[in-house]
Amino acid sequence: MNLTFKLIILLALSWSCKNAYQNPAITPLEHETAEVEVGRITPAAERIGLYLPLLQGKTVGMVVNQTSTLGSTHLVDYLLTENMNIMAIFSPEHGFRGTADAGQKINNAIDPKTLLPLISLYGKNKKPSPADLTGIDVLLFDIQDVGVRFYTYISTLHYVMEAAAEQDIPVIVLDRPNPLSCYVDGPVLEPEFKSFVGMHPVPVVYGMTIGEYAQMINGEEWLPGALSCDLTVIPIENYKHSDFYLLPIKPSPNLPNNIAIANYPSLCFFEGTTVSIGRGTDKQFQVIGHPQFPKKDFNFTPVSGPGSKYPKLENTICHGIDLQKVKPDLTKLNLQHLIHFHQELQKQQTPFFNDDNFFNLLAGTDQLKKQIQDGIREEEIRASWAPGLLEFKMTRKKYLLYD
Repeated sequence: MNLTFKLIILLALSWSCKNAYQNPAITPLEHETAEVEVGRITPAAERIGLYLPLLQGKTVGMVVNQTSTLGSTHLVDYLLTENMNIMAIFSPEHGFRGTADAGQKINNAIDPKTLLPLISLYGKNKKPSPADLTGIDVLLFDIQDVGVRFYTYISTLHYVMEAAAEQDIPVIVLDRPNPLSCYVDGPVLEPEFKSFVGMHPVPVVYGMTIGEYAQMINGEEWLPGALSCDLTVIPIENYKHSDFYLLPIKPSPNLPNNIAIANYPSLCFFEGTTVSIGRGTDKQFQVIGHPQFPKKDFNFTPVSGPGSKYPKLENTICHGIDLQKVKPDLTKLNLQHLIHFHQELQKQQTPFFNDDNFFNLLAGTDQLKKQIQDGIREEEIRASWAPGLLEFKMTRKKYLLYD
């Protein structure tokens, strides 16, 4: 890393979250940025003295993926060197190594490096079974979240807490910074639209770390049957919600950099439409396009590849918009692109929404789809969210660990 690039990163770390993405030079997810961040913000996994004593002499189940690291060392590998008794690894969507495509079913297996059993929580079963937890004294959860309701790691967290509560097994959550924790926005999920891409009455962007969210699951009694999980959250050191945090490892295959992460809450709605947001390219969540969108200077062609085996509009030229050089707005969701593409495809008499209910599951309501179809202006749509957001923010305050 050259001196100029180091200075750019150091300056970025002093900016507020909403200003941090002005310079594309600071957006790549690179291991080398971790050396700058660790001195300022220390994820809980690196605060070894706070949780290692809680694991000694116990059999441990690990809920982890490729983001569960201490520097360049995986948490599982580190704990094995400390002679911790790890019985099993539970893996979420995208798998233990984080290479599986979105939605791809993952089977149980044996990790070839550690020879530990890998139990999938994204396939036939999304919740650990009593048999899976037999002999386990404590569950350790360490996964990098991005703070968006339809990003399924918080759903996995819910099911882990539920299963642990049923079996009287304590859960330790190693907290990590949320790269989108500086704002709260979007429609609050309505109960009839509950699914694995949205289990709780929270807005699309909820502005909490995964440790804070775990406390909210318990405190708001979202576990069934009045269950309460024996929960310990190991906090991040030196962290505020307004802090800019460069993720050292991409959290999933189709979020390759911080521009993609910043765009993700707004662009993921397109997953419920006929429009591509770059799966099958190296610009996932950084481009938007469709074959019937008016031809301009920019186009792309999705192709099958790692992390996107069957991309939408595969091998088809898509005309659209390149967002790589556009500063994301880290103060609110952006609905302009949804409205624009809907209007343009309507002119072409081309379907915009998919026939299934997935758009509504992502939105957590059927109102957003109706509002777009009815030509409601973005300002009016946003105003309709205000009462739910106000109520959520009051609830959220009870569980915050950081300023």
